[in-house]
Amino acid sequence: MAIKRTTKVEPNFSMSSMTDIVFLLLIFFLVTSTLINPNALKLLLPKSTGQVSAKATVSVSIKDQHDNTYTYHINGDLEPVRFDQVEDALVSELQSEEDPTFVIYADETVPIKEVVQVMNIAKRNHYKVIMATSPE
Repeated sequence: MAIKRTTKVEPNFSMSSMTDIVFLLLIFFLVTSTLINPNALKLLLPKSTGQVSAKATVSVSIKDQHDNTYTYHINGDLEPVRFDQVEDALVSELQSEEDPTFVIYADETVPIKEVVQVMNIAKRNHYKVIMATSPE
């Protein structure tokens, strides 16, 4: 006695749920990729193998203008500040911090003299300094 099935199995399936998942992943990666770049300035950082676990809330970026002038940017701001205003800006940014720490992003073409001047500001005000590098 041959038993026959009353329902047939269809080999087709709906792709709508798969496209929904891909679309949601695309939106997720687009949103998170804009949050990854904390520094808006394009700097070519020196290479290093060391890593620091301390977190700094304030950054000072030193950019080489290739005409023996250097611009200073606080917290990645596109508008540069003069060097004589850097200390006042750092003091106002770090006055409410319990453990004041800032990070220096210096282009690899910037002379060490310019970096040391910013480090001297940290020493005068008893701040901790982190020198940003890119991993090797």
